[in-house]
Parts: sequence; C-alpha cells; structure tokens
Amino acid sequence: MDNTALTPAARLAEVRANIAKVCKPARREPADITLIAVSKTHPAERIEPLIAAGQRVFGENRVQEAQAKWPALRAAYPDLELHLIGQLQSNKAEEAVALFDCIHALDRPNLLTALAKAMAKLAKPVPCFVQVNIGDEPQKGGCALADLPAFLEAVRASGIPLAGLMCIPPADIEPAPFFALLAKLAADHGLTGLSMGMSGDYETAVMLGATHVRVGSALFGARA
Repeated sequence: MDNTALTPAARLAEVRANIAKVCKPARREPADITLIAVSKTHPAERIEPLIAAGQRVFGENRVQEAQAKWPALRAAYPDLELHLIGQLQSNKAEEAVALFDCIHALDRPNLLTALAKAMAKLAKPVPCFVQVNIGDEPQKGGCALADLPAFLEAVRASGIPLAGLMCIPPADIEPAPFFALLAKLAADHGLTGLSMGMSGDYETAVMLGATHVRVGSALFGARA
C-alpha cells in the first residue's frame, strides 16, 4: 500500500494499528512487540517527525552513517534506543558497541570475539541477536543452520547478553515458513527474542512470534 501521502505520525499510527490488529488472533499484547523504525539513508530532519510522534526505537545499517547523525539526535532526545540491524565488520565492533543499544547481526566467531573484547574494554554489555541464514543463501550473512547450536553455546560462554535470533527470509518467497522455522529454533534453544519482519511482512512475523520488527518504508515512505 502506498502511504507516501500520509504524515509521519499517521504512518506510525497505521503501523501500530496493524500490529495491534494481528496481536488479537495471535493472543499477544502489542506492548510485547518492539517496533524498530529503520532510519538508514534518512537524514535527521526525516527522523525527527517520527520522534515527535512518539517513536523511540530506531535501526541503522551502517556504523559510519549512524555516527554521523545519531550523537546529535541522542543529545536532543536522551530516551532514544538505537539498534544496529545491518552486517557488522569485526574491525567496527568497538565503534558499534560504543554507539548502539542492541546489535542484530552477530553471525560468526571472529565477530563474537571482537564484540566480547569491545564490550569488556568499554564495560558496556550490549544485547545481541544471532542472525541465522534461514534460507541457506550463500550471498547472505547469518550463521548456517547446522552451525547454530555450537555458535549459540559460544555466545553464551562469552558472556555477551543473548537477545534471541534474527533472520531475513529469501526475497520474493512466502516468508511465513521461514519465520516459523526461526521461532522453532528459538524455542528449541530456550530463547524468546525474535527479530524478524520488515515493511512488507511484519504482520505475518508478529503472527508467528516476532518480538522485534524492523520497519522502514512503511514509516518513512517509499525511497526515492
């Protein structure tokens, strides 16, 4: 649905209403779902109307881009929460730990080592979701399904707070089976956090147990 004519406040209200609507049949509480407004590529002046409308949790893809715009925004609005939802290079681990409140793309041993070291150095434990390559796609980041049990064990042993599992299903395929698989994997490993669902499929994700949905264009309007 094209909602580009709507104000940011109206788009936010619409997404929240959609989440509340699907919570009913799923017997869930809307308050249990964290809506992450994906602000990547959008300047501060596009972000501030959503903050004014009450949105407090935002997601960025790149450390460098976030460093350029978020320190000033967070100084102005100290109660904001910032999540890193894109791939993270190990050499940016310390910068990511310093800037973000949650990291959604922990997916390999060398990044685990770098993050654990950075968190110890900065004395700042940052909750991390383990990204799972749910569709077994070679071009995508994420821990392979076969490697997941051992990797989760390593994350737990490292002392990094384990928030749950995250996935990005293959494009142009019905996402529901992938969301259901991620929910099953989380349950099998005693995890409750599920970061899944984006603008096109967040309602399906909520139906299937998402605790965090990462919504960009439905909140900011379609990209130019």
